Parts: sequence; C-alpha cells; structure tokens
Amino acid sequence: MMLTAEISLYPNHENFIPPIKSFIERLHGYDDLRVQTFPTATIVMGEHDRVMDVLKVEMKAHREEHGMGIFVCKFIPGYEAL
Repeated sequence: MMLTAEISLYPNHENFIPPIKSFIERLHGYDDLRVQTFPTATIVMGEHDRVMDVLKVEMKAHREEHGMGIFVCKFIPGYEAL
C-alpha cells in the first residue's frame, strides 16, 4: 500500500535552517521514495513500510546530530500526493 507523509520540522535552535536542510537532503537520498519540498512541509511518498522505516531512521539521526526538534506529521494511507 502506498503512503503519503507530510512532515514539518521545527528544530529547537535559533539557527533553524541548517537542521531542516540536512533532514530534507537525507530524505532525498532514498531513490525508492518520492520527496518534494514546499515552503512549510515536505511530502514523502512510497510503500507504507518503507516510508515508516525511513522516517524512523532519519528522525533518530536528526535527534543525534542536531538535538531536539519537533516533527509534525500527517500520514495518508492509500493516497498518492505526488
């Protein structure tokens, strides 16, 4: 089943742009996912389990590299936004 995830990241930093860019660049590194960035959110689309596995890995990596950040996510199963 396809899954569309809409993600907004709010790093707990005064200089918040680099952590956001880093997270988005890492998502673009997965050839089996479709990723598109908008001014307020990034859309990630792919097979349900794959999207969830990638987000688990990348959210943890963000925490380890940049410290606290707030992720606001919407998950739409069975919908292809891109």
